[in-house]
Amino acid sequence: MIDSGRANLAVASAFVDALASNGVRHAVVCPGSRSTPLAVLLAAHLNVRVWVHIDERAAAYFALGMARQLGESVAMLSTSGTAAANFLPAIVEARLSRVPLIALTADRPPELRDWGAAQTIDQLRLYGEHVKWFADMPVPTADEAISRHARAMAARAVQTARAEPAGPVHLNFPFREPLLPPDLRLSTQLASPIENDRGPERATTIEPGSLHADEGVIAGLAALVAAEPLGIVVCGPGEARGPASAVTAFSAASGYPILADPLSGLRFGTHDRSHVIDTYDPFLRDQPTAEALRPEVVIRVGAIPTSKPLQQFLAARSETPQIIIDPGMPRDPSHGASDYVHANAAVTLAAVAERLASMVMPANRDWLNAWKLADCATRNAIEQSLARDDELFEGRGAADVAAVLPEGTTLVVGNSMPIRDVDAFVRGDQRRLRIVSNRGANGIDGVLSSALGAAAVSDRPVVLLIGDLSFVHDLNGMLAAKLFDLDATVVVINNNGGGIFSFLPQAEQLDGHLFEALFGTPTGLDIGGAAKLFRASYARPATWSAFRRDLCNAMRQSGLSIVEVVTDRDRNVVQHRAVWAAVASALRSDAGTGR
Repeated sequence: MIDSGRANLAVASAFVDALASNGVRHAVVCPGSRSTPLAVLLAAHLNVRVWVHIDERAAAYFALGMARQLGESVAMLSTSGTAAANFLPAIVEARLSRVPLIALTADRPPELRDWGAAQTIDQLRLYGEHVKWFADMPVPTADEAISRHARAMAARAVQTARAEPAGPVHLNFPFREPLLPPDLRLSTQLASPIENDRGPERATTIEPGSLHADEGVIAGLAALVAAEPLGIVVCGPGEARGPASAVTAFSAASGYPILADPLSGLRFGTHDRSHVIDTYDPFLRDQPTAEALRPEVVIRVGAIPTSKPLQQFLAARSETPQIIIDPGMPRDPSHGASDYVHANAAVTLAAVAERLASMVMPANRDWLNAWKLADCATRNAIEQSLARDDELFEGRGAADVAAVLPEGTTLVVGNSMPIRDVDAFVRGDQRRLRIVSNRGANGIDGVLSSALGAAAVSDRPVVLLIGDLSFVHDLNGMLAAKLFDLDATVVVINNNGGGIFSFLPQAEQLDGHLFEALFGTPTGLDIGGAAKLFRASYARPATWSAFRRDLCNAMRQSGLSIVEVVTDRDRNVVQHRAVWAAVASALRSDAGTGR
């Protein structure tokens, strides 16, 4: 008769030790019975830190935030049934934003599936195409081949999650009862791995590679750029760190301005920023300026830009060659790409820049200067507009948050209005700031948990800028800050509802009551009361000077701090449009915008 408890222990031990050997240092574990073998082995491993989170949805986003911050795989474990289903939203985000999560779900053995057993659902390919790879593990037996298989599968899971483009994987573990040997006594003080009768074996390790373009593609790109000086580089949201040096080297060699999304890693940092343009969102709203800056070539890296005016600017030029350099699936919803280079963007651009350095390039300083003049005029117009406005305006809130962040801070930005305001109002500088957001699926769920996951593994400040609906949507995510004694600052822009909808046609097409019921969706919840519930410090400043003071104080103190900024949704629309009008006026008076 098979000793299920010892078989479960041996397989879980082999699997967990191989995860650790392949670089997995953190595991987010949700409580449950069926997942016991993996949970206790993760907790017993000296090289894996376990974070126990009671809510699977929040836990998965917490793991996503950790994995993105670290740039490495993080495991997350659930028991069987609907618990596993709650991982799905974060897995969707991880796939689209290319974050290497390893989802581990416990399951009933095959003989109990589809027979009405409690807490049993169909978990085979539960996440569908949203994971890069799925495997239903065999039921553990005493056969050493099964343990060797577990070690190999752990190594493969890490390699697949990290391989370009990175993303989530899913392994489903059926365990028979008894889940552990009845005489077992585990302690987190145990050395690892827990040895079976044959002793520990060396775990398989696999290192992911990088996708490189061949020499013919590099030569072709260099020839195209050398022949056409009126080009631009569009850097959208990026997953990997370190593309700045390659992009700036390419820009220096080509003379192409860099349109840097706030999530690209190009706006802030010690790299050469002389060709970086970061006010394109406001000035491309002005059609004469957009027409004067029409490029002849577009090189695009990263995901689609956050800025809708930039997206429209690119989509309106279907005849212009647009080359997308990306190792993953096409990220081109307007279908405007003329060429798609399936390769690592940083490696490719560095190689093209090296070739360009030895080629004769047609000089066109007027082209780059035209972009810089528009950038400068827009920057000045925005600064003057914000300085004159004493009201609590959401655009100024984004600018002021970024302005006071200390070196090394990670700024996590919520979707809807916060990320758009960061794009439009935050100007870059030499500080090494990191700006991240869940822009894969652009959802408002799990943002708070993602930020706290980043804070859990960061030794520098983490600040979250988030809207009130997104904050409320993930309210229970704050429990992680209390349980793990995390230091983080949350800035809640509270316009009592969905502010972004006020900018859409629905706001004009529907009467006020219907619009508020379907789109405005005010909650009227007390943010300060939520802070008290989770033992967070709280401030609600009424002026800009008080806001900056409260924000700086929040970043200096330990624990979770919440700073609430109360704004008016209707006034927010008026204030945004006033800034865009000021920018257009400044561009009209600037004679340098053109070729």
